[in-house]
Amino acid sequence: MVTQEQRRRQLAREKFLRQQQRRTSARRKARMRNAAIASVLGVILIGSVALYTTGVVLGDDDDKTNAAAEVTPSASAPSKAPDPCDKPAEGKVKTQTWKKEPAMTVDKSAKYTMKLATTCGDIDLALKADAAPHTVNSFDFLAGKGYFDHTKCHRLTTEGIYVLQCGDPTAQGNGGPGYNIPDENLKDKSLKDNVYPAGTVAMANTGQPDSGGSQFFLVYQDSQLPPSYTPFGTVSKEGMTVLKKIASAGAQPADPTTGNTAPNATVVIDKATVSKS
Repeated sequence: MVTQEQRRRQLAREKFLRQQQRRTSARRKARMRNAAIASVLGVILIGSVALYTTGVVLGDDDDKTNAAAEVTPSASAPSKAPDPCDKPAEGKVKTQTWKKEPAMTVDKSAKYTMKLATTCGDIDLALKADAAPHTVNSFDFLAGKGYFDHTKCHRLTTEGIYVLQCGDPTAQGNGGPGYNIPDENLKDKSLKDNVYPAGTVAMANTGQPDSGGSQFFLVYQDSQLPPSYTPFGTVSKEGMTVLKKIASAGAQPADPTTGNTAPNATVVIDKATVSKS
């Protein structure tokens, strides 16, 4: 007999899949429409113009490049709670991108940690270099370039699945570093019964294989999701306290343009650092 909770989770999964299908269809139509406009006007859309007219970040010759899109369905809080976080540190978001994944320099036998110094408190992550070397190598590279510094965590979901999503310099849900990394560690022993347990750090993607970029999500409460999102770390106990503080402030209504449900808390990564030990 299907319990009420199982039915609720099933409905949430179905809603998520429908949303992904609609976004994929919308992106395909946008690309076709822009191609037709370009052929008539003789105008080639490049650079940032292409980014904002299609809603998809385009890279070299591959539609998937830079497309670390949303992983979570939209959700909203009934009322806005007070902002529990401090003002962001001074500084600008970097917009540099790269044409290919950085060379592998990560030591799979070493321990790596990542510190997210946020406006809401420090969130420490233990990274799984042995199980997800490409992902950890990419984060080590990007953090070293200051890529995550001064970026907003642009999405908080409070229904069905419970995650805070970060890593997009545009804060719109369509930004990325210019390259993709392969899916890894999808059979991690922590993923039981299609549940990403609280404390998991995982990659966002477009819904297609090997489409991760720089966006990632932090699970603050057990969330039922298909094992399609690379789990590459865990949040410390103190970090979970910060995450729950952010979640308790709730999320804003879905943005009609991006579909994002931004957290009410002003969550900005002032500085991200990766350390090896």
